[in-house]
Parts: sequence; structure tokens; C-alpha cells
Amino acid sequence: MKFRFLLWALGLLMARASRKNPAFEQQLAGKDLTFQLQTADSKVARHFTVKNQRVSSRSGTVAEPAFAIVFKDAGYGFATLQAKNKQLAFMQGIQDKHIQITGNTGLVMWFQGLMKYLMPRKRKV
Repeated sequence: MKFRFLLWALGLLMARASRKNPAFEQQLAGKDLTFQLQTADSKVARHFTVKNQRVSSRSGTVAEPAFAIVFKDAGYGFATLQAKNKQLAFMQGIQDKHIQITGNTGLVMWFQGLMKYLMPRKRKV
């Protein structure tokens, strides 16, 4: 349930950033694709569509995503996406075969670069 909620919240954050963050919007320029994050059994899956510099998301899978990140299960997916060092967690998961990537791996790197725009800004005191 936590993983499903995290994917929903990720879609919400990306949709909002695509409307309100010019730097995020610029990263979407020229992209017209659908990608998905899911568990290996596809019980938890969400696809994200990038079109006209906007992001939308829906529950479920699509037939041919540009790329898919498949986690061994929901608990592992949640832990990986919540890890302090996400890049290390992803690399370890791929190496241990707990995360599988299908499709264009270059776009996966692009997606990971988008995540820095979704982090909350630290307030200056």
C-alpha cells in the first residue's frame, strides 16, 4: 500500500513541477513518451506520460513503455525510492537482480535526473 501511494504521490509531484517549475519543464522539452514503475508481479504499477512538457500518471501498465523499472516487490520498491542514497540503492538493486530495467536505459538516467527537481527545498534560516 505504501509503494502504491508513493507512486501516486510521485505522479502528483511531477505533474505539479511540470506546471510550476521552469527548470523541470525544460527537462521535459522534446520528450513524448510513457514510462512505468511496477512490481515484478504487476500488482502495483503506475505509468507516467510526458507530452507537451507536462506529466500525467495513471494506475496500471501500458503495452510498450519507453522504459520500465520493475522492482521485485512493493516493499523493496518503497525502500529503494525512499533510500537516502537513491543512486546507490538503484545500482545495488540492479546488481542483485532485485530491480530490472526494460527499454531505453538512457531514458532511465534522464528520469533519475528529474528527481532532483522534486526534492523539497531547504529553507534558509
